[in-house]
Amino acid sequence: MPPPAACMSQCDPSPGAANTCPQGYHCAPDGFCDAVCTPTGNECGDGYVCTPDGRCKGEDECTGLECQVVNCAAQGKPDTTLKGTVYAPNGTLPLYGIQVYVPNEALPPFTEGAECGRCADLPGAPIVQTTTDEAGNFTLPGVPAGSDIPLVITSGKWRRQIKISTVAECTDTQVAAADSRLPKNRTEGDIPRIALSTGNADSLECLLRRMGIADEEIGTAGDDRRVHLYDSKDSPGRGVPKFDANFPGGSGNFADSKTFWNDVNKLKAYDMVILSCEGGQYSSANKPQDALNAMKDYADLGGRVFLSHWHNIWISGNYKASPGSIANPNPVIQDWKDIATWTNGQNFSQKTDVIDETSNPKGPSFATWMVNVMGSTVRGQIPVKDARITSTGINTAKAELWTYELDSHAPQNFQFTTPVNAPADQRCGKVVYSDM
Repeated sequence: MPPPAACMSQCDPSPGAANTCPQGYHCAPDGFCDAVCTPTGNECGDGYVCTPDGRCKGEDECTGLECQVVNCAAQGKPDTTLKGTVYAPNGTLPLYGIQVYVPNEALPPFTEGAECGRCADLPGAPIVQTTTDEAGNFTLPGVPAGSDIPLVITSGKWRRQIKISTVAECTDTQVAAADSRLPKNRTEGDIPRIALSTGNADSLECLLRRMGIADEEIGTAGDDRRVHLYDSKDSPGRGVPKFDANFPGGSGNFADSKTFWNDVNKLKAYDMVILSCEGGQYSSANKPQDALNAMKDYADLGGRVFLSHWHNIWISGNYKASPGSIANPNPVIQDWKDIATWTNGQNFSQKTDVIDETSNPKGPSFATWMVNVMGSTVRGQIPVKDARITSTGINTAKAELWTYELDSHAPQNFQFTTPVNAPADQRCGKVVYSDM
């Protein structure tokens, strides 16, 4: 019984190329139609197996490192297995949901900046693949045995590829912790391009350093660095405006935030944008309608946006009663304004946020991970020193709740994918809002 013809149909995987695959199939990065063929299914027929990237092949057919996969079960032995724990670049914070795999082909470079990447197949024709659990651990059975076996650790545009010097057949090989963290600089691997605007009510630039991104990868516009810091110069809530004189990643003043968020062409050069709270919306000062339009266009193109507290202006528009805002004009993104409802905002000390484990399918794993990394002493709860309540609810048809304040049930962290009015499988970008 031969495999379905669609599984073996070649196609053009180039961005923007016409889909020549049969209905229900898509073009995988290796140039073959893929959709129905699954590694655990029987779609390929007798004498054939489905590869991890969804391509039918003969049971005895192998190429490259596939030919080094030993049938240990036939010898009554356990699989050839790689085990380890994936950490943030700092080497101390274990991460869950990170993809780990052994490729059979060279990895192509990432495309710089925002792009429409919707859960695409992993590049490099994976032989075996898995994701880390809530403790950051992974177990990868059925790997090739031998010398210099490649291993890829990736999440989005974070990617590190290492080589395991020796993988013994039919036994476990532990991957060293120093090798299984995400890269802290470009020497170690791929890091997304990030733009961060500082604010006087946040210090999110410090968060990136605590995550482990090396100082030499932090600069400002025009620098050959992966992280660019900006300063909202016309805002009364401007944050840190310049580097210390001896900072290894850059020197001098930060570029003006308006130079990137007013222009979608500047925004789309970045994979991710992080906006630190300025203590107010300050809309007329530096966030006109053109800026809001550019941010929406950036997210619709596939950009990732993280908004802290009063940067809710990008979602709500100019909230006239919020501190620091100027009533006129009133910029707003029409497609986003009904994503959440908003209040004047309240400030609290020593509050408790609750992880949504009911409506959010990833909530239980998030709650388990928070306990494992000691972010929660009580499962499902996160202590917050200075809580803010800016939103009173979200439109669950458009947004996904992650955490809420225990007493008021006010959203503390939610996200939505973009374009918001497109079918779910045609959305490319993501916006995260945090009141925490």
